[in-house]
Amino acid sequence: MSDSQIWDAVDAYFTAHLTPDDEVTRAALRDSEAAGLPQINVTANQGKLLQLLAQIQGARTILEIGTLGGYSTIWLGRALPADGRLISLEYDPKNAEVAIRNIARAGLDKVVEVRVGAALDSLPQLADENPPPFDLVFIDADKANNARYVEWALRLTSAGSLIVVDNVVRGGRVADVDSSTPDIQGTRAAIELIGTHPRLSGTAVQTVGGKGYDGFALARVLA
Repeated sequence: MSDSQIWDAVDAYFTAHLTPDDEVTRAALRDSEAAGLPQINVTANQGKLLQLLAQIQGARTILEIGTLGGYSTIWLGRALPADGRLISLEYDPKNAEVAIRNIARAGLDKVVEVRVGAALDSLPQLADENPPPFDLVFIDADKANNARYVEWALRLTSAGSLIVVDNVVRGGRVADVDSSTPDIQGTRAAIELIGTHPRLSGTAVQTVGGKGYDGFALARVLA
């Protein structure tokens, strides 16, 4: 077996025993694919990790930057209490339409709000509303702006909040100091910001699996 076949087999084993599909999550993936959305959503075991992180946090408020078809949104939304709140920012109106339907099917439409538009436009508007600090921020949008998203996450959180940045390994390309690719530059800038910012304590983890070779960063807000 090739490395990728082994990774897929291990993911399938973990998913079968730890994160079995249900009709809601299956339908979310099926409808996203039928609508032509890119198949770049998190895997089931990654979604369960997000859910567990939110539960460990005792999260009541979550901000997601990058909704796609709402698959990760469902995992995060399921971690919230009935009076919790999740705001998800999505650039593409088509993606948002699919996500809103998927979220409603999951029974989370009273907890989750999807806002459409460029996140760097939506975030200042959100800040102007002066919401309570978000307990968890999940960043999974255009990678070129990762550092700016982390900066906004800092503005919208408080001590003890958790920031998760997805897809930070980029197949190993994040280590290429000479890369001129915007997604690499943006991801490196985010990692370096987390590493040097006095209000953040973070790490990053490499992963392999059904989505190939990638990873995520975790950062806790200190003050």
